[in-house]
Amino acid sequence: MAKKSTAAGEIKPKADAAEELKDFMIDGMKDMYWAEKALVKSLPKMKKNATSENLKAAIDDHLEETKTQVTRLENAFKALKLKPEAEKCDAMDGLIKEAESIMEETQPGSVRDAAIIAAAQKVEHYEIASYGTLATYAKLLKEKEVLNLMLETLDEEKTCDKDLTKLAKKEINLKAK
Repeated sequence: MAKKSTAAGEIKPKADAAEELKDFMIDGMKDMYWAEKALVKSLPKMKKNATSENLKAAIDDHLEETKTQVTRLENAFKALKLKPEAEKCDAMDGLIKEAESIMEETQPGSVRDAAIIAAAQKVEHYEIASYGTLATYAKLLKEKEVLNLMLETLDEEKTCDKDLTKLAKKEINLKAK
């Protein structure tokens, strides 16, 4: 393919840029593999800084789910006959850094607990968007096993988000008020 000159503002693709939708889906899986593994390390810090026993329990539950999601991504790679590979996810890296910053900017107690929920929900919303997109691509590409694995994780992320909302509304935000 001949090189085209790029107009102002146009971004030139990297040499290894995805050309096929399947390649782009795999790139997304690599990002989420990195993201989930990073969350396995980050969630215990959030738990340690939470004061609500219900919030600590919710973080513990999601930590176990996240470990399962790492395995599920490994299975998705295997379904595509690929070795699981992580590629740094800049978005998740930023969200984790923001969560740490939020904890530094709040005193321990109900306000920090509210901040932890806010940070966790930003993570959940990113994951919901990512897994929804990956599931859509897998369906279009007729990768049924990958589709089922992505949908299973998507359902867990949606449930976690709903559970965090309930916890915020019924307990944490009321105490932080």
